[in-house]
Amino acid sequence: MLWKSNQTNQIKVTALLFSTATFVLSLGLLFSFRPEQGGMQWEELHPWIPSLGIQYHLGIDGISLFLVLLATFLSPLAILSSWTSIGGNLRSYYFFMLLLETGMIGVFAALDLFLFYVFWEAMLIPMIFLIGIWGGTNRIYAAIKFFLYTMVGSLLMLVGIITLYILNGSTSFDWIELTSNLQSGKLVLSSSAQFWLFLAFFLAFAIKVPLFPFHTWLPDAHVEAPTAGSVLLAGVLLKMGTYGILRFCLPFFPEASRELAPYISGLAVVGIIYGALVAMVQPDLKKLVAYSSVSHLGFVVLGIFAFNLQGVEGAIYQMLNHGISTGALFLLVGMIYERRHTRLIAQFGGIATPQPVFAVFFMIITLSSIGLPLTNGFVGEFLILLGSFKSQPTLTVFAATGVILSAVYMLWVYQRVFLGEIKQPENQHLSDLNRREKFILIPLVIMVLWMGVYSQSFLRRMDSSVNQLLQSFPPAALVKIGNSGK
Repeated sequence: MLWKSNQTNQIKVTALLFSTATFVLSLGLLFSFRPEQGGMQWEELHPWIPSLGIQYHLGIDGISLFLVLLATFLSPLAILSSWTSIGGNLRSYYFFMLLLETGMIGVFAALDLFLFYVFWEAMLIPMIFLIGIWGGTNRIYAAIKFFLYTMVGSLLMLVGIITLYILNGSTSFDWIELTSNLQSGKLVLSSSAQFWLFLAFFLAFAIKVPLFPFHTWLPDAHVEAPTAGSVLLAGVLLKMGTYGILRFCLPFFPEASRELAPYISGLAVVGIIYGALVAMVQPDLKKLVAYSSVSHLGFVVLGIFAFNLQGVEGAIYQMLNHGISTGALFLLVGMIYERRHTRLIAQFGGIATPQPVFAVFFMIITLSSIGLPLTNGFVGEFLILLGSFKSQPTLTVFAATGVILSAVYMLWVYQRVFLGEIKQPENQHLSDLNRREKFILIPLVIMVLWMGVYSQSFLRRMDSSVNQLLQSFPPAALVKIGNSGK
């Protein structure tokens, strides 16, 4: 029994050490990044399948830098949150967690379209197992639904990748070469080709975001996934969709992006309002947080299709904010579930009395989620609304109601869970946060405040890359949309 206990601890510690070491190494990217340099940095290029022009090509710019850091930051916290909640098949569980982290980093760093697709699909495998094996009662249904939705989108994207490769002369899948050829006129796509290729890529990314009405897989996956799976799914995996739009749809198909922007922005606004309204009536804490993601990611899509510096940088910043805030919310929900084995809001009430420290952490993250000034959420939402108002003022007015609705459902759920009298006897003696749980939450609170107060330490590293992205639009698009400065 002692040997088994030691082996269990070794598995946990090994996984935590590897993920922590990855985060520490990734900090080197942050401190050595040169925003004035522009373009891709730390490029790694090796031939992979030369006969098809496939290369192992990696690189990071101001758009992908913080998404890589987000993945490496949340992974050790997610692993640490699993310390006592996962009881069986630990070796497999932590293997899939580390494999998932590898896939996430690969997606954000890949500069070869074929390599990007490999990482995109590879990331799908561990998440299916995490949901299907260690998930809740309906885990098999949720895992299959997640797989089918994502796979349909992935196959459409694969068709688009192969088509773009053939149109480029079947010479290379390289992102830099394709972008250069499109901008120089060496590769010319007709309006029809841009339209259909844009849809092939965009549908895959829209499902991953998920953009309304492609969101129906998300609540099931979140509710059934283990806490760590929900943290990484909401914190990082959903950002792959919005990142894909920025990295591929906009620079490859600028005319199609411009023409479809009003319709996509309209869907984003519907998602903002719909996600908030549905979250408001959820009886389950975890499902409420899941639907809030539909609303928050709608803001990100709205900012991307503003096509100006404020909107796009606000979208990237909001991607980071959502990863921090919603990841923290899922961790907090997981902590209370371990104590009460229920997530039903009606089963709580007044628990701030036995759990004052937990209540303080939950309030800070709640204020971050609703975008209170001096928290991270405020900066992202403000930039998005500012940028989108310049290009689509009417839609922006409707989108702004999502900020109000967010405050309504988050503050209301806080009141029902933490304030008032304790009605359930089980809540009388709930234990407060232990040392491990505080250690998980403190770094997240620090990031909430740091990003809310010192946003320029993030934004200035994005400027050059975002400007280069916006310059890929032809003059006609810029004239119609409005080339706004920061």
